[in-house]
Amino acid sequence: MEDFSSDSTPNYKQYSPYQNLNPNTPNMKLYNLPTTPEHLFEEEAFRSRNFYDNLTFYTGSSYLTGSVVGAVKGSFEGLSATEYGESLKIRTNRMLNTGGMVGRRFGNSAGILAVIYTGVESSIIYKRDTDDVLGSLMAGMGTGAVYRLPAGIRAAAIASVVGGIVVGAVVSGKHLLTRSVPKLSI
Repeated sequence: MEDFSSDSTPNYKQYSPYQNLNPNTPNMKLYNLPTTPEHLFEEEAFRSRNFYDNLTFYTGSSYLTGSVVGAVKGSFEGLSATEYGESLKIRTNRMLNTGGMVGRRFGNSAGILAVIYTGVESSIIYKRDTDDVLGSLMAGMGTGAVYRLPAGIRAAAIASVVGGIVVGAVVSGKHLLTRSVPKLSI
């Protein structure tokens, strides 16, 4: 059996429905899709996401994550608050109501934190003219401080430290994950 592939390791013939077509035909050009991102303008290729992209991504993902975590926590709280002798209908209703209430509160808090983080991070990137780990840490600290400032200076300082630690853990986890997980070509 003939092997038409460039790599001779497999012992079977690779099938291509386009093998008998001329490569310059429009049919072949139609399916030769680019593997790199296509940008309308040259300067877009050198930029990372802008403020509005970050705002949408951070807020949406934070709200969704906070809502799911809060709903799970609230559901367990609702299950543990049931009393002996309640019917299944009442217990289910209590679980769903508590899950929805806590999920909504967690989601809104996480979404607000993401909005504040995006604003602080974009301001820091604009002032420093660089996007690096130090900017992310400063944005986390600023977010914690701004979020808890109505509770007083001491609460803002503690929240600033907590925000820096959380962002540091997320950035470190991202670096570990990208370093240890192999890239999969799709």
